[in-house]
Amino acid sequence: MEKIFIVCVDDQPDTLSAVSKDLELFETHCGVEMCESAKEAFALLDELDAAGDFPAVIISDHVMPGQTGVEFLAEVEKDKRFDAVRKILLTGLATHQDTVAAINHARIDHYLEKPWKPETLVQAVKEQLTYFVLRKGLDYQDYAPILDPTLLLETIHQRGGV
Repeated sequence: MEKIFIVCVDDQPDTLSAVSKDLELFETHCGVEMCESAKEAFALLDELDAAGDFPAVIISDHVMPGQTGVEFLAEVEKDKRFDAVRKILLTGLATHQDTVAAINHARIDHYLEKPWKPETLVQAVKEQLTYFVLRKGLDYQDYAPILDPTLLLETIHQRGGV
């Protein structure tokens, strides 16, 4: 079975630590990786791809040195290897223009503001993992405990599977 990953990108170690703690429940069925820069994250995406694994969800801050989260997510969006990856922008400092760019150029799938509630982050990740698994045609039963059951059933029903 191929392995799916959640990749978190933030230049603040305290934020990465908090996100990591909030996402611990996913570690039973997928990898959770933390990166402190867009450059480090793209190197990880290349490694995952080379190993035949899938980055399923990327959670990125916006304001980071070197490359902003929106620029990073837009770069990921252009890379056909990652066409199914789901993108979450988790930030407290994005301007209206940044948000528009994130939607139009990076095609983010979800936006969360800092500070976030752990249950809100967990639910957003469950939803995005569900969309990813279904889009990639992976066996959803392998990942059922970390997927959104309502969204999963609705989608299967709409496709005529139930």
